[in-house]
Amino acid sequence: MVKFDEIIRDAKNNVFYPIYFLYGEESFFIDEITNYLEQNILDEASKSFNQTMVYGRDVVARDIVDMARRFPMMGNYQVVIVKEAQAIKDIEELEIYLDNLMPSTILIINYKYKKPDKRKKFFKRLSKSEDVVFFESNRLYDNQIPRWISDTIKIMGYSINPMAAALLSEYIGNDLNNLANEIGKLIINLKEGEQISEVHVEENIGISKDFNIFELQKALTNRDALKTQRIVQHFEANPKEHPLQMLTVVLNNFFVKVYTVHHVKGGAKDIASELGISPFFANDYIKAAKVFSAKKIEKIISEIREVDLKARGLGITDGTSYGPLKELVFNIIN
Repeated sequence: MVKFDEIIRDAKNNVFYPIYFLYGEESFFIDEITNYLEQNILDEASKSFNQTMVYGRDVVARDIVDMARRFPMMGNYQVVIVKEAQAIKDIEELEIYLDNLMPSTILIINYKYKKPDKRKKFFKRLSKSEDVVFFESNRLYDNQIPRWISDTIKIMGYSINPMAAALLSEYIGNDLNNLANEIGKLIINLKEGEQISEVHVEENIGISKDFNIFELQKALTNRDALKTQRIVQHFEANPKEHPLQMLTVVLNNFFVKVYTVHHVKGGAKDIASELGISPFFANDYIKAAKVFSAKKIEKIISEIREVDLKARGLGITDGTSYGPLKELVFNIIN
């Protein structure tokens, strides 16, 4: 299966293919490839003559075939971009174009938010053709997001420390479009080659470097009652940035990982690999495993799930109250 980086690399080297079929649940990579090709195959003077963009809801397969079979005007290529192609009801009728491709046409098809039925003849031919870039855009798992953040920032000529990347991942989530926008905010005022830290994240995005879920986890591990109280009070004062349901999910994931450490043989690298985390954070989980026994963690996880139910409004009149969270952190420390 062709990779995102390979497609961009070929395009930068002016290696283009007759058809790009870009599909999958993650729209970000589809949009990035399409935008790059849209901006870089043709020069500005040629675009008005030789670049056409249509949307799936407005066309049928025959329309696209007719567009693709036109000759370019005063240029080597014409580019046809089809967005939201999943809305084309007779998309399989594009197969007739595969029988007679136009070497001067670059056809870019965006098939978003789902996968095509690869059992059907048309999609089988697409996936096997050497003339087609058949790219699947998959959603990243949560534990892949910090690495994606680091790699994206590296491409831009900067770097980010692991804690800052983790903060962005936890508080922005796995929506790559939102993350890309926040990364843009971060780098706009950076000096060339400067590393992004938690301070940059706090100043530019508003995520506190001192009062966040990671600092709460550290305070719980250190059994620091005063710091945990201050952090929870900050959460309570800023509920939009720290919703209860998000906090319970992250805490649950943390203690599930700590519980796993009790059953992993080997050192920090082995533990990081087993947990699917950066080696930078492995020692945090090892330390927590020394503080909390497996039996204690089982009790903690059970209590976290009770708080999560309350946060969802089950068995409590006010699901927005941080009282259950305060009780939880007290019980974890004691």
